[in-house]
This record gives sequence, structure tokens and C-alpha cells, in this order.
Amino acid sequence: MQARPLVMGVLNVTPDSFFDGGRYFDRDAAIARGRQMVAEGADVIDVGGESTRPGADPVDEAEELRRVLPVVAALAKLARVSIDTMKPSVAAAAVDAGATLVNDVSASLASVAAAAGVGLVVMHMQGTPKTMQDDPRYEDVVREVHGALRAGAAAARAAGVEEVYVDPGIGFGKTLEHNLALLGALPELVAAGEPVLVGTSRKSFIGRVLAPPGAAPLPPAERFEGSLASAVWAMAAGVAMVRVHDVAPTVHAARLVGRAARRLGAARR
Repeated sequence: MQARPLVMGVLNVTPDSFFDGGRYFDRDAAIARGRQMVAEGADVIDVGGESTRPGADPVDEAEELRRVLPVVAALAKLARVSIDTMKPSVAAAAVDAGATLVNDVSASLASVAAAAGVGLVVMHMQGTPKTMQDDPRYEDVVREVHGALRAGAAAARAAGVEEVYVDPGIGFGKTLEHNLALLGALPELVAAGEPVLVGTSRKSFIGRVLAPPGAAPLPPAERFEGSLASAVWAMAAGVAMVRVHDVAPTVHAARLVGRAARRLGAARR
């Protein structure tokens, strides 16, 4: 058992991401933020150059490469770096620059990760970032998402990927109730065997849950408490890693959860 759940820090090198869009669009600002997250205890820095917020427009390959490659190269000397992309060419180039994990929201990059000998996050998304929140529907969201993740992980293993994480894709083509159902079913997903990664940080469903009855959802800047609570919930359910904007407090929480989990495991033995 690892000492504590791992913490992946979000580094959006974009002008339009929903929470910190533009804050780290400048290369030097992005690298400085990455160094800060390493100092705060992040286990992985997740570098992305194309926003996947609901309604986001795609970015062309050359621009995405321009945004991410210098940042990946600089930070890979300091910590483990993942590349958050849907493009095979960007994933491959980022690996060449030092990334060792492909965070694949499209669930289509197993062959790239296998060829490069790096890890892969298989995430579930219904639709595309541009359309995913238009009208997401499921007959049974837990059964369908878990089934898709099992299939994606099996395909990645068959392709030759040795390190695979599965991510239920909170907020990616899901309603508030879908997200809550998937969070509630995390122990079931963990029990299926593949390491689980969960990203809830600052997402809109948290703003809806935290808002007073009848009020508008809280904006991203006011969702910290809900983000931390959902990360702790996921860690207590046994997930291997959480993806967050707020690294330092989440690392502190992960240390506590890890200690409690070890005590519980020892007591059961």
C-alpha cells in the first residue's frame, strides 16, 4: 500500500480554463506555478494546453505544442509530469520532452502510451468538451461508466500499457445527479482492481451543491471547501490519486487519510 493517496496538481497553460484560465498562460508563470506545486508536495504535475471545460473550442496542434512542451521540459527535471491532451502527436511530443503519464480524456491514446512505455489515465467522457454538457443521459450511469472504464483499461493493458489509472470523468458529460452517483459508487470502482484517479476540483456541480436553496451556483473561486471535501471523500473510498488545483491543503488531507487507512488496515489484520 502506498503511504498516502497521490496528489496530481492541475497546471492549465491556457487562456480559457474554467478556474485558472489565463493565470498560467505565460510560460514563465506556468513553470513557476509548477515549481510551487512541487514544493507543496504534488506527486504529479498535469500540464494541459487545451481547455476541456464544457463548451470549450478545440486548439490546433501547433498551438497546443507551443504551450505545453517548454513547460513539460522544465518541470520534468523536478517531478513527475503528465500531459493532459486528446492529440496523439501532443502526447508523443510531451513524452519526448519528459512526461511519463498520459492523461487521456478521450480514452484513445493507449497505443501512444504503450509505444512510449509510459503510464495512462483512461477517463470516461460522454461526447466532446464542446457538447458534453448539452444533455447528458444514461440508463444507469454507474454501470455504464464503470463498464466503459473496465473496457478501456483492458484495451490499454492489451496494447501493452503497464501502468493504467481509470477516471470516471466527473463533470465530463454528467449532470449533478450523475456526478453524485459516481462519487457514491467509488468504492465499487476501486474494488474492481485498477487504480482510480478522481478529479472534482472546483467543478460546477460543487457550486450547485454548496449554494443556498434557490440561489445561483457558487462561482469557482468559492468552491474550495467542497473541492477539498470531495477529494477527501474519494481518498477515503480508496482512490489512488486525486487531481486538484489546491495542492497544499489536499496533500495535508492525503497525509491524514493515508495514516488513518494504514491504521485501519493494521487493525483488520
